[in-house]
Amino acid sequence: MVERRVRSGGRGQKGVRFHYSFLKILSGSDLSRHRLPYMEASSLKPGPVVWLTACGHGDEVGGIVVVQEVFRRLRKRPLSNGELRAFPLMNPLGFEAAARLVTISQEDLNRSFPGTPNGTLAERIAAKVFQSIVETSPTIVLDLHNDWIRSIPYTVLDSVPQGPVSELCRRTATLAAATGFPVVLEQESIRASLSHSLMQHGIPALTVELGESYVVNEKNVELGVRSVFNILAELGMIEPDDEPFGFPLPAEVMGKPLRYSNQPLSSTSGILRFMTRPGAVVRAGQSLAKVVNAFGRHLETLTTAHDAFVLGHTDSSVAYPGAPVVALGVLSEKKVSGASLTRP
Repeated sequence: MVERRVRSGGRGQKGVRFHYSFLKILSGSDLSRHRLPYMEASSLKPGPVVWLTACGHGDEVGGIVVVQEVFRRLRKRPLSNGELRAFPLMNPLGFEAAARLVTISQEDLNRSFPGTPNGTLAERIAAKVFQSIVETSPTIVLDLHNDWIRSIPYTVLDSVPQGPVSELCRRTATLAAATGFPVVLEQESIRASLSHSLMQHGIPALTVELGESYVVNEKNVELGVRSVFNILAELGMIEPDDEPFGFPLPAEVMGKPLRYSNQPLSSTSGILRFMTRPGAVVRAGQSLAKVVNAFGRHLETLTTAHDAFVLGHTDSSVAYPGAPVVALGVLSEKKVSGASLTRP
């Protein structure tokens, strides 16, 4: 799977072995090599296999540091069994340019899975990542992402057809709750994403949104690390904390799966003035934001058709027709006519 060993920390406490390597993905015209960093911590005792992946979008850098911190802390809080594996930087080409896409080919890596060895550049990278993960028969894969600057962390459950995979969905939902974050149900399949592709192959996978791309937000890093340790404790791979981590949530949101909605969209151009904040509960008919023109004249007020939990709002106050303004976790079962329930 990996190109070569570059550093191994040997056996840590209780015989835990740390191993860091690279997986080659591309040779440049100047013979430079682009590689994916790979990290592994393994116990002498067999057990669950957990994967962490991060920076599939090159501007989402916070997940890289979450992975680094988890491995650093495992040296003092070692695994009692099983293995933790990670690709902390899946899109090095995008990362070096602080860009969301694979810069050379302008492709979205997280819309290229499971990939193909003879496909586009992103599909070839995806194939190497996907095969490396699948061949280990993982218990769970946590794909770490970053959302809008003003957003709270949340865990996304992919939409998967009912039937033979229903037990897979139940197991994945149990682990989603164990992250300690609000759980948001994806209403439409985001095909070719890493988590959706893994679920299609019968492997539990979750997308964890940790807020704020481009920079490392230390608060969000700490939340992400504690969430990962929640999962390891849930699987019996480490000693549990006296009190498991849980993101502080309003009582009506606690333990309740939410439906994702990016509605309403702006219908006019102007300046957005937000009237609510991430982490707030809003009621059907409540105002979320208003749009004003260059003279401050009111053009539009955007209201929610649901009782909902505000997950975040857009990074820009520039409104234009069709622009997403807020991300909501819908609490009520009321259906929004014509609403899109797929994350932007």
